[in-house]
Amino acid sequence: MDAVRIEVAQTASDDLLAALAALLPQLSRSAAPPDAPALERLVRSPAVRLLVARDDGGTVLGMLTLALFPIPTGTRAWIEDVVVDERARGRGIAAALTQRALDLARSEGARTVELTSRPDREAANRLYARLGFKRRETNVYRYELD
Repeated sequence: MDAVRIEVAQTASDDLLAALAALLPQLSRSAAPPDAPALERLVRSPAVRLLVARDDGGTVLGMLTLALFPIPTGTRAWIEDVVVDERARGRGIAAALTQRALDLARSEGARTVELTSRPDREAANRLYARLGFKRRETNVYRYELD
């Protein structure tokens, strides 16, 4: 893999806002990229770590969101919104982002890390299995608030 650094976003910069606007449509056709105030809330949230992969020139190549929150049974960790720019795929960036998220979750006291991935995302599912994630037999429910 070429030199890529993984950082936790600390500020809602214009380049990060532009990068999310380019990356999110590659992840979801229905999700609108955040505006500046929403990105500011995201990077300031104590429950969220927005991990960003950048090349040597500072260009954002991918991102991952790690949610960490306390519940009565311990600290929960959840990975969401993993996306690598289509031009940078196949370079190990998603693996590096995920490994960094696992390290952060461990350091925050989480015992497990959850994520979901659609079955048609075959490369992502292979990656998660390769990194040691185990498929759980569970039901996932969604309630639409619209």
